[in-house]
Amino acid sequence: MRYCNTLIAVKDMERSLQFYKNLFNQEIVVDLGWCKTLTCGLTLQEHFDEVAGFQPDTMKYRSNTMELYFETEDFEEFISLLRKYPDVELLHEPKTFPWLQRGVRIFDPNGHLIEISESMYSVAQRQFKQGKSVEETAELIMHPLNVVQEWYKEYQSHR
Repeated sequence: MRYCNTLIAVKDMERSLQFYKNLFNQEIVVDLGWCKTLTCGLTLQEHFDEVAGFQPDTMKYRSNTMELYFETEDFEEFISLLRKYPDVELLHEPKTFPWLQRGVRIFDPNGHLIEISESMYSVAQRQFKQGKSVEETAELIMHPLNVVQEWYKEYQSHR
């Protein structure tokens, strides 16, 4: 058995598509009309209540029990893009988490929570550029030493 993708219910397919295209550069790779899969593997589906057999009034579009997670290598560029869409609701302003990763959480047009953060590799790179050792970096970013060692090798090979 294998995991295939994540499907989220949407009320307005076109509005949802524009949101994911504009902010996340997603394109449609499978188009069934009422059900569309995007480049990243996320599937958007209208009329999910009918397909799954739920009563329409039981659909909870803002359950706050899960989030979609995207990473970027250029967090500032994403924040600049996000600022061009003032109608996008933020859960919180961009912030730095205790493990030094910068991130922001927003809601899509259907109330699904999305976190967009810089990659942890980027966080580690920033520490290396500041002269931090692999051990210091692993402790600061709260990641296993062996992972940070691999990132340091990659960082060294691109210098």
